[in-house]
Amino acid sequence: MNKRQRSSSSKSDNFTFRTNGAIHVPEVRLVGDNFEEISGTIGQNIETGVYRTRVALDWAREMGLDLVEISPTADPPVCKIIDYRKFIYDKKKKDKEIKAKTVKTVIKEIRFGPNTDEHDFDFKLKHAMKFLEEGAKVRAFVQFRGRAIVFKDRGELLLLRFLKELEEFGSAEELPKLEGRRMSVIVSPKKRK
Repeated sequence: MNKRQRSSSSKSDNFTFRTNGAIHVPEVRLVGDNFEEISGTIGQNIETGVYRTRVALDWAREMGLDLVEISPTADPPVCKIIDYRKFIYDKKKKDKEIKAKTVKTVIKEIRFGPNTDEHDFDFKLKHAMKFLEEGAKVRAFVQFRGRAIVFKDRGELLLLRFLKELEEFGSAEELPKLEGRRMSVIVSPKKRK
């Protein structure tokens, strides 16, 4: 049988699992799904439970596998008798799947001026509808330049009208608020059934 000995985790992976000789505790809790295979090789019935570390290491060597510390903070630490390289491969694969399933929030920005005319408003409204249908959030803001800051009420009315037009596509996270020379509002898409 293939006998391998590694004293610690390999340097090429980003995981820091102690293996074999690097495990310096008197007892470990052994878990896993290959107890039938281990029991057959060892010649005695082995189940999930607490065992002396030296005994678990001997079993791992006999199987040609590694004793890998899965949860070092548990009391006693949790270990598995497995092939370390296969374990790291499966861990990376699982992490990649989890990363792929996470939803990335996209925020699209639409800029208005306090004196935006009807055609520009409609044009930007259509874009906002399209963005919300695609599942992206929309940040609409009115930029006040120079003395245009005196038209704050015009900017607020423009954003409120924008929100009213988008009611069936999304809802505002909060009312329009002024931050410096920019009044903004964020619209979240409605959940589709």
